[in-house]
Amino acid sequence: MYTIFKLMGVGLGIGAGLVGTQLVDFIWKRATGNEPPKDKEGLENSLRSALAFAVISGSVSTTIRVLTNRTTQRAIHRYERTRHLT
Repeated sequence: MYTIFKLMGVGLGIGAGLVGTQLVDFIWKRATGNEPPKDKEGLENSLRSALAFAVISGSVSTTIRVLTNRTTQRAIHRYERTRHLT
């Protein structure tokens, strides 16, 4: 059963990561009016904007990873407590 919870956690993490990436891209475009500085070709972007985008997207992805791991651990703990009821 732990394997199922861990696989669900990985799946949720991937899904949440994709949604988080799209959300950061959308907010960046709305706030700055420019595309996110992701390309190797995007030399018109300043170093400051590239660093700001990296910090923002990194913090969002780390937050998503931590929340997904905590949720998975909470589900495993809840299953362990109620396992004898089934």
